[in-house]
Amino acid sequence: MAPDVHNPSPEFLAFWREHHLCTLTTLRPDGSPHVVPVGVTYDPEAGLARVITNKHSTKVANILAAGTEGARVAVCQTHRRRWSTLEGRATVRTEPELVADAVSRYAERYERTPAPNPDRVLIEIAVDRALGRD
Repeated sequence: MAPDVHNPSPEFLAFWREHHLCTLTTLRPDGSPHVVPVGVTYDPEAGLARVITNKHSTKVANILAAGTEGARVAVCQTHRRRWSTLEGRATVRTEPELVADAVSRYAERYERTPAPNPDRVLIEIAVDRALGRD
């Protein structure tokens, strides 16, 4: 059974708080997938997954190319037999307070604060579907 993104189980939430490298899948303008490693934080109360990145990255370009509505994306993490994917619509956010909040969330999950980056932006994913196995 698919996890409920609005009322996830404690095990599902715990898995998304553990230190795991994730992948982000975006679609290139030609429709082919672009899959890259990223750090992700998940905020079920807000229904958001967050990825911090450089504004010049291909993943940002792919999301922006999809238009003002954003782009369908997926973030996934695995650990042995456990895996989880969050899907939703991604938009690129540049507001300093949102980027700072995302950096703080990243630092909490990954136990390290990223170096300052004036080109940092936030990929904000409005999560509407989850898949996985605890």
